Amino acid sequence: MSTIYDVAKLAGVSTATVSRVFNGASVSTPKAEAVRSAAKELNFTPNRVARNLRRRESETIALIIPDVQNPYFTEMVRGVEDVASEAGYSVVLCNSDGRLDKEARYLQVSGWESMAGVIIAPASASTRLDEILSTSRPVVIVDRRTAHDLDLVVMDNRAAGAAATKELLAAGFSRIAHIAGPQDIDTAFERAEGWRAVLEASPSSVDEDLLRFSTFHVDGGRASMSALLDLPKPPDAIVAGNNLIGVGALQVLGERGLMPPTFGVAVIGSLPFSTISPSAVTIVRLAAQEMGSVAARLLIERIAGDERPIQTVVLPHTVQRAAAARD
Repeated sequence: MSTIYDVAKLAGVSTATVSRVFNGASVSTPKAEAVRSAAKELNFTPNRVARNLRRRESETIALIIPDVQNPYFTEMVRGVEDVASEAGYSVVLCNSDGRLDKEARYLQVSGWESMAGVIIAPASASTRLDEILSTSRPVVIVDRRTAHDLDLVVMDNRAAGAAATKELLAAGFSRIAHIAGPQDIDTAFERAEGWRAVLEASPSSVDEDLLRFSTFHVDGGRASMSALLDLPKPPDAIVAGNNLIGVGALQVLGERGLMPPTFGVAVIGSLPFSTISPSAVTIVRLAAQEMGSVAARLLIERIAGDERPIQTVVLPHTVQRAAAARD
């Protein structure tokens, strides 16, 4: 099924121009004719009901994320903003702090302020979108799943957790711990499942004491790393469930005199700041900016009236192996 992007490419114009043509806005005659000709050739017909609704709304998109201080989400915001700006939309950034009450308030305001659509990284699996969906505004979900059947862009979290664990096993570590985020957030749970699956398939057995669910923040990494090192049989390596957990874990390891490569560290997500060289740590990179870009494209297609089936996009990771493991 053709999309607004296909029409824009064939017509040689921006997606914003295509949207303006179908929304009845002022566009030069040659460009309007090129758009209509391309749409006819591609058999592209926007949803008239959705198009009429959009005419009454601003060219503004709401982006709701749980932690504006986390560089992972900052990368994602950049991806959304780049695509939205090119298509003629502005982005309003809302920080929910991972709280359902703040998130619900931002969703309510998105309806009141006539946003053209919403991209949301849910605060939890309990996030409810019924009210905003009742306004017929398109919504795209990123990073975390909800109970709603909507366009979704996520990482392959199980594979990321598995990849980090495999790297540490290959480097010769055997007691590999995992510090995850909150257990009720699917990204944390799925990465832990990846960790568990690799260890269960290896000569190393799974020691439940080595799995700690915490927060996705630096303090969560610090507290869990300290507790793991205080065990009667502490780990010799750690898989950090996200970038900030990795920072906290490395801070504690440094304070205890246990640093890579003596102690194995693999971090899911790029380290935003650290006192050691990133090359000393295995990094499982997540395509956060691409996630934002893909989500924005899906939303803009929906705003333009695209009625294609619900789409789920799962993005892969890449591995930057620690220097010691490469040698």
